[in-house]
Amino acid sequence: MATETTTESLTKTTSSKPLPAIKRGQRILTEKPFAFVLKSKYRQQRCDNCLEEGKVRKCSNCRYVYYCNRACQTQAWLMHKHECPFLKRSYPRIVPDAARMLCRLILRLEHGGDLIRGYYTEHGSRKFRDLMSHYAEIKNDPKRLEHLESLHAVLTDMMVDSPSTVPNKTELMSIYGRLITNGFNILDGEMNSIATAIYLGVSITDHSCQPNAVATFEGNELHIYAIEDMPCLDWSKIFISYIDLLNTPEQRRLDLKEHYYFLCVCSKCTDRQEQREMEAAVCPFRKCGSSINVKWTHCRNCQAGITPKLRNTYNEVMAMTKHHLESMKDVAYLDVCKVCLDKQTGVLHPLNVWHVKTLDAAFEAAIEVGKWPEALNYGQQLLQGFRKYNGPWHPLLGLLHMKLGKIQLYEGQCKEAMHHFEEARRILCVTHGREHRLIGEQLLPLVQQAQMELQQQMYRQ
Repeated sequence: MATETTTESLTKTTSSKPLPAIKRGQRILTEKPFAFVLKSKYRQQRCDNCLEEGKVRKCSNCRYVYYCNRACQTQAWLMHKHECPFLKRSYPRIVPDAARMLCRLILRLEHGGDLIRGYYTEHGSRKFRDLMSHYAEIKNDPKRLEHLESLHAVLTDMMVDSPSTVPNKTELMSIYGRLITNGFNILDGEMNSIATAIYLGVSITDHSCQPNAVATFEGNELHIYAIEDMPCLDWSKIFISYIDLLNTPEQRRLDLKEHYYFLCVCSKCTDRQEQREMEAAVCPFRKCGSSINVKWTHCRNCQAGITPKLRNTYNEVMAMTKHHLESMKDVAYLDVCKVCLDKQTGVLHPLNVWHVKTLDAAFEAAIEVGKWPEALNYGQQLLQGFRKYNGPWHPLLGLLHMKLGKIQLYEGQCKEAMHHFEEARRILCVTHGREHRLIGEQLLPLVQQAQMELQQQMYRQ
């Protein structure tokens, strides 16, 4: 998410005073989106303006977008009035999310958006044209060109009554490039992607697979929190993760190259041991339990031999696991997860990333069908992998603790639930801030309920 123009200084201000240190859990940036679009699958469930879930009513003109109240509709009208006739023409067809986002960007720029600045410090800011377009890379990327061609066709059809609004293909490609390499997925409290957005100021932030900051959301507002102490606010040394960290270095680098056109050279991606550990087998000698590479002749910890049979079994289990996880991208099936986990036992190391991914799928699948003891078992096994690969200060780890506590509370294990709730609060207060609604409206009521039930249990004893 780099800029095409060079900023003289990211950290200097007009004051000569030294910049204050940044502490873990400190919010270092808050920003409203330059443009955003609710994902179409949520359009009848969430407000198109504030993104809140609940009872919503459709716009009487286009009948495409929905709002939770008159105030949100009025607030959104400044932008929606320009797209409303285009959505009306498309109705009842569903407009692809990327096409609607491009439409909004085009209209935003046409109505003064070129002058809008997003600030990342008191004096440092960026405009939309400061974002990199990656024009040359996209021009030589057949998949991107095919996607852009299809979006151009959708926009042309939407805006047929206003053909001058559709930019020429060169200009459209530059807008598209800025969107795909600077877009954020807006996440709800459960870390589900509900919308796509462009934020100008935060686009200053580069990627690392070992980030020292995290992006979280409240409605459509983005917050950046430090998850490590820093000597000062220096945006050239602040990193977030653009991608899912629960992947091998090879896959992470491929994802970044395909989506953002750069090769990651962070310490985690260049560490050969990282790749080996993420795809490790477990030592055949049970009492050892070390991670091994099946290409070795023996375990380097206990010297146990690695047989051709173990190599073949490992390769079969890995292939089967990858196949089933790919087929369960949208919906995880508990019985399939169980088969994979059974086959992985004694073959894959507990921290093998494909084993961790399978546990994650099994955990969510067990919750979906109300198998609470099984969900608890999978979730507790999952903690170690989440902590290792996502890091100790990651929203997903905090949410995992909260889910485990919730299950234990339901199962009457109040003391154990309190432990997980406290861990969740410790992490989420850093990643979301103490005032975030996730803590105030979801976590704290669970803590209070657990405390009350624990007191009642002690009283009965």
